[in-house]
Amino acid sequence: MKPYTLLAGIAALALAATGGQAQETPGARPIEQQIGAGGRPVGANWSRSPVIAEHGMAATAHPLATQIALDILKAGGSAVDAAIAANAALGLMEPTGNGIGGDLFAIVYDPATDKLHGINGSGRSPSGQTLAQLRAKLGDAEALPPVGPLPVTIPGTVDAWFAMHERFGKLPMSDVLAPTVRYAREGHPVAPVIAMYLERSLRSFEARQQTIPFDFTNARATWFADGSAPEAGEIFHNPDLAATLETIGREGRDAFYEGELAQVMVDYLQAQGSAYTLADFAAHDSEWVDPACALYRDGYELCELPPNSQGFAALQMVNILKHVDLAQWERGSPEAIHYITEAKRLAYADVARFYADPDFAALPAELLSEEYGRERFALIDPARATPEFGPGEPKLEGEGDTTYLTVVDGEGMMVSLIQSNYRGMGGGLTPDGLGFMFQDRGELYSLDPAHPNAYEPNKRPFQTIIPAFVKKDGKPWMTLGLMGGGMQPQGHVQVLINLVDYGMNLQEAGDASRINHDGGRQPTEPLTGPSADPLGTLFVEPGIPAATVERLRAMGHKVEVIDDGIMFGGYQAIARDPETGVLTGATEMRKDGQASGY
Repeated sequence: MKPYTLLAGIAALALAATGGQAQETPGARPIEQQIGAGGRPVGANWSRSPVIAEHGMAATAHPLATQIALDILKAGGSAVDAAIAANAALGLMEPTGNGIGGDLFAIVYDPATDKLHGINGSGRSPSGQTLAQLRAKLGDAEALPPVGPLPVTIPGTVDAWFAMHERFGKLPMSDVLAPTVRYAREGHPVAPVIAMYLERSLRSFEARQQTIPFDFTNARATWFADGSAPEAGEIFHNPDLAATLETIGREGRDAFYEGELAQVMVDYLQAQGSAYTLADFAAHDSEWVDPACALYRDGYELCELPPNSQGFAALQMVNILKHVDLAQWERGSPEAIHYITEAKRLAYADVARFYADPDFAALPAELLSEEYGRERFALIDPARATPEFGPGEPKLEGEGDTTYLTVVDGEGMMVSLIQSNYRGMGGGLTPDGLGFMFQDRGELYSLDPAHPNAYEPNKRPFQTIIPAFVKKDGKPWMTLGLMGGGMQPQGHVQVLINLVDYGMNLQEAGDASRINHDGGRQPTEPLTGPSADPLGTLFVEPGIPAATVERLRAMGHKVEVIDDGIMFGGYQAIARDPETGVLTGATEMRKDGQASGY
């Protein structure tokens, strides 16, 4: 790892903007008069200390969820028990990012077997609806809508909970879900960032109702009963969700997919025009999968889950960027940001072409090879942004909103878990009396029948949500996640670069300003024909120096400075010292979250 003195040039990455870095907001005071970050005795003055503990740790997007996870650990639960408990709590407390109407992916390190286990808890399309039948419902629309019954896919989270619990759980599921049942009935105070997202969600749903009619009645009654979103500090109750979780804890997985809860969901969906049947819900199951890893440098390996998720995009970026020494430049330099951006664009060109449900389309194994990464790296012009990158030709061998959490227990079990309803809070549909919203993940199907990600019956769509894991010198080292649609793979890689190339600690690696390249060909676009936005836009946070922004523009990038942090994700991480077992955790300023241990 590079000396800590390299941080001297990285202060420009602080999100608390200093003189001359950020574009002024109209009507704001001059930037040179704005107060900046305070001083620190150690480390960068734009970050805070990571959390260090020994016996157990959790990092989530809500302090109360973190405390629930720690309580479960202290009661004798495993890291998996604690992760499920925290995830259930976040579905209540952060409904703008996740819930049991969505999907789940996780990586679990099991110290008993010294092995990484991956679980794909994503749902499928209706088995009785063809692409032609779906197109007939869509009319003249060229893509699936973000709201209503058509983008709904089977919620996979609950089944994934029980699959993980069966293999790694210690406490009864009723005990694991009990804290959230209590908070849902008795109420909890809404956190500030979540309150902002609730207000944004309400405005978005009301705007969409003007053009795409859908049933918002139950959702409005659940979260916006008085016509407005809950404010920060307001006590929020969800008794319907309490009853749903209590039933799941008491009766198990089958209550959600085959029993009374399933019948309520199917009846409601069919009344909205959905093709789902009770048999579709009963047939759902999660899949245990093997994570793949790519060596970056200095012994650090990034590990991700395979498609239908986009995790391998991060591994492709790693295989490209290992061919340039980014540390020769400052982290806020145009050179470093240019290479990261071009590597992302190259990887995502392949994402749009090849990533899909592996039950329907084989992924070229060569995508993760060292040689392929070298070939893709050679396409980068060091001086200019390439106007358009196409996918490679590997040989075939047979704004979304999300929550990420991580838990490590005293025995060394490490859980990296991500869960989402996809866009916003989901598709707006809330089944009668159940207290959660269905996801709109089906919006990510392509309608081009030639595309690997084309809609088909009983098929999983392309997924954006990805948990990550990092090994160091072949040993398990760190859980890592970063929320936010297409931001996720590039966010994973940026955090890894901050740690490995620039010597940042876990907290600084997440607090440092990020970039988010958006655009290029998408997994929902037809395979042939021009891309709607081949160059895309490079969004940067205000901590990126103004001179760097101007230089990137001169290099041909379309750059925009965004100062609200929303599109740059939300980061959590826990590292475990393989010799001492000491845990180091981090969360970040862009969310309400907390890392804590004991």
